[in-house]
Amino acid sequence: MEKRINIAELEPAAYRALIGLENYLATTTINKTLKELIKIRASQINGCAFCINMHTVDARKQGETEKRIYLLNAWKEVEGLYTAEERAVLALTEEMTLIANGGVSAATYQNAKSFFDDNLLAQIMVAIITINGWNRMCIATLVQPA
Repeated sequence: MEKRINIAELEPAAYRALIGLENYLATTTINKTLKELIKIRASQINGCAFCINMHTVDARKQGETEKRIYLLNAWKEVEGLYTAEERAVLALTEEMTLIANGGVSAATYQNAKSFFDDNLLAQIMVAIITINGWNRMCIATLVQPA
């Protein structure tokens, strides 16, 4: 695999800005399970091997089950494994990650809004935005799983 630039080394201020978003997310009220589901699902959609590896390891450390991790990319097909709130966040994650496919539908937005107050919904959206930024950086620069 070809060697590509290392953004953290070449543009540390830009890298620190992404770290700043992570530091912000650590202060939010999003529960840890939702954070990891967001990170894994967006990374699956984007095909970011580095992030999928990292966040499945992190999710396991927090007590996430193998079954839920393995079935995450088929969450719509599985009944009873993910809560209604998790399903709302997963739908939002998918539509925000695939934003060019028509944006976020009113139905998806309203469903998420039915479970979360405006501040928590904003925090969730920032979490989705952040992992998509990391995915794009890692994929474009060919960062490999540890």
